[in-house]
Amino acid sequence: MKLISTNPARDFAVVGEVEMSTGKDVIAAVTAARAAQPAWAARSQAERNKAVSTFVAIAEAHLEDIARLEAEETGRPIASARGDVRSGLADFAGYLEMAEDALKPEVTFETETEIHRIYHEPRGVIAAICPWNFIFSNVAWQCGQALLAGNAIVYKNSEENPLFAKFLSRMIAQSELPVGIFGVVYGDGAVGEKLARSNVDMISFTGSLAVGKKLTMIAAEKFIPIITELGGSSPCIVFADAELDDAALAYIYARRFNHSGQFCTSVKRLIVHRSRFNEVVEKLAAILDTKKVGDSLDESTDHGPLVAERQVVRLEQQIQDAIDRGATVIRGGKRPNGLKGAYYEPTILTGITREMKVWCEETFGPVLPVVPFDTELEAVELANDTIYGLGAHVFTGDKACFTRVARQLQSGMVGENTVSYFDPRNPFGGYKQSGMGRENGAIGFHDVTQIKLVSQSKSNNYT
Repeated sequence: MKLISTNPARDFAVVGEVEMSTGKDVIAAVTAARAAQPAWAARSQAERNKAVSTFVAIAEAHLEDIARLEAEETGRPIASARGDVRSGLADFAGYLEMAEDALKPEVTFETETEIHRIYHEPRGVIAAICPWNFIFSNVAWQCGQALLAGNAIVYKNSEENPLFAKFLSRMIAQSELPVGIFGVVYGDGAVGEKLARSNVDMISFTGSLAVGKKLTMIAAEKFIPIITELGGSSPCIVFADAELDDAALAYIYARRFNHSGQFCTSVKRLIVHRSRFNEVVEKLAAILDTKKVGDSLDESTDHGPLVAERQVVRLEQQIQDAIDRGATVIRGGKRPNGLKGAYYEPTILTGITREMKVWCEETFGPVLPVVPFDTELEAVELANDTIYGLGAHVFTGDKACFTRVARQLQSGMVGENTVSYFDPRNPFGGYKQSGMGRENGAIGFHDVTQIKLVSQSKSNNYT
């Protein structure tokens, strides 16, 4: 069976095709990974770093090829796609720098006669099931630290961009990574389930809550660990004293509308003090008026299409629900004229109530609901009114206010004003149904390893 890759920016024209992996293909990839993993784990950290570095160098040399595939297969504007590749390369560089310290033995207890150490040992073979929205960054996040820690990877990409997965396999083959240590399989959710149920020691998944829950049940049945990143409905709170200069407004705009809003940490609910509400709405609407919706390969495009027609249909249903319940469309709210593909105009909505889908569901597209608040307590309550808890932003000129609010937010990451929480040294992950475990940082290394405590005598005299 073929996986057909289509271009959502050009009326779903066929870009190419890839043969879907069979059950036998999945077993073969896992078997090869298991055979290669012990020798890989036995290498020194410096040796593993060197091998991974060769892959990173090859990816860097092919930056434009990767970005073009991302633009063609997923509709991400080409300039933004280049940013995704550069970000993934920077993440790999951060992991390579951190690996030695993050994975070295830790002394937990020591006396004159004995010493106790924690060792971080690889899990074994990890199934990495990755999404389509950050095609190279997610390779870094879900595979980079795991490889450096001595694990083997079997990677399955989304069926939306199989040509990238094929290109990835060619880059791996050109690198100095051992054969089998980073395998690639191709397919849809059924192939992902086969991989999860195969002889793997851990599952890493980024994607929808529904699929994440299903994979978590599989992991529980097998009694193996799983790391999940399952989306978010990130709030951004703007207090009355916030300094809303051009940089701040551009930051809020980017945190919602970059990549047509198709990323888990994007600001999906803007919560603004009533005294600044009209100002914020008007200024964001003015920014949208300057942006171009168009072909993803056009260098001047700001907003490309969504990844697939089904995403547009779901977004239309969410927005229509809001309109039916009394919401006001400030900008957007429809498909643009003259463009064929999965396009939807960047949209701002006001008059939001809590029963609306745009408030209580994750909106994976370019729509921003804006709601007013009067008190700090109300702002926090609104922000926490979600099943998710991935990221959050707070705009205020009062440090004490930021500290109080950040402590109360049920979120794995909180940023003050325009200070980003993204860095390969920072753990990434959320509260509640945004997932389990963390990627990035020392914690990310630890979550893909097992802890072994070794307690021993300092004496060399054994009887």
